[in-house]
Amino acid sequence: MAGSSTLTGATPLERVSDFPAIPAGWSYLDTAATSQKPRAVIDAITRAYDTTYATVHRGVYQRSADMTLAYEAARRRVATFLGAGAPEECVFVRGATEGINLVAQGWAERHLKAGDRILLSMLEHHSNIVPWQLVAERIGVAIDVVPLTQDGRIDLDAMATMIRPEHKLVSLAHVSNVLGSVLDARRAADIAHSAGAKLLLDGCQAVPRIAVDVAALDCDFYVFSGHKLYGPTGIGVLWGRADLLEAMHPVQGGGAMIDRVTFERTTYAPPPARFEAGTPHIVGALGLHAAIDYVESIGLDAIHGHEAALVTATREALGRINSVRLLGPDDAAGIVSFVVEGVHPHDVGTILDEERVAIRAGHHCAQPLMDVLGVTATARASFGVYNGRADVDALVRGLERVSRIFG
Repeated sequence: MAGSSTLTGATPLERVSDFPAIPAGWSYLDTAATSQKPRAVIDAITRAYDTTYATVHRGVYQRSADMTLAYEAARRRVATFLGAGAPEECVFVRGATEGINLVAQGWAERHLKAGDRILLSMLEHHSNIVPWQLVAERIGVAIDVVPLTQDGRIDLDAMATMIRPEHKLVSLAHVSNVLGSVLDARRAADIAHSAGAKLLLDGCQAVPRIAVDVAALDCDFYVFSGHKLYGPTGIGVLWGRADLLEAMHPVQGGGAMIDRVTFERTTYAPPPARFEAGTPHIVGALGLHAAIDYVESIGLDAIHGHEAALVTATREALGRINSVRLLGPDDAAGIVSFVVEGVHPHDVGTILDEERVAIRAGHHCAQPLMDVLGVTATARASFGVYNGRADVDALVRGLERVSRIFG
């Protein structure tokens, strides 16, 4: 049954009742793909559409002015959440994918040239690979790839030996969406900056699980998606240093991103408006504000401790099943990937679904990592604030049934 129980070393969370889409007896273990939404977020979205909705930045009537204030308050909330220097450093985008593409097209294509190099790692999500390949095709830069340590972390020692002045950008996952391994982001920043490179961090799996302070991390760009942070889909954030955003070219043209338009020439608004063409996802921003409030009301340290205990309990329990091979480090953040020997992960997922346990099975948009692991796919259980030891027990029971069926 979905729920929470006291776990050694963790602050117990009793939060499943906050999530109306999680019925009794259903274990949702796919938070790394998308989180369920708490009532506070649902209510904020409903209220915005039901009683306060209007456009932003355009109307002179009071409701539009009020909605504009709420929209920009959401931006300030994001800035505080990330430790940003100013709200203007936070650009609302559809998600981390759009944020990475915005940096690729708006910064890299403008400031890199043939012969320059980009450094990635073996565990990146496709969204942190393909945009840079497109840049490489367009302007002739090269891509290098940092290997992994034996337990599935980005090998920063190898990165330190690989990086050189030709590398202008390093783009890495803060937390792996497959293995849950946590990057020593500050060390990565130091290595990148030692060669004069900029560092972009993909924070999709980090912001729901660990406290993030972009100033302390000393990164140059940071992206995340709201729907993995208990917020709505279709909203995310690109944070960038003010001088880097100012040096970026807009990728989309339209309303709201301009200073002055004539048929001869257009001048652009300063960031972040320069990158927010058209009517934005107004209610999405308000829902994200509510999600951040919700997460911080619990405390990211408490969330991290709780999920760490769930990971430990899961790895210990699965480690006792002979047919299960665990992947990634023991101290993974909220994620446990595994394979059942002789059973395709899709079959594992189907049988678990019959047991009312929802996991993810597949390549997790990380096919190069699958190649490194020597598999075509994995099964992945990922936790949120609504999970507890009962969900771990349900997962184990389901996998024991898998073992009996495939013998």
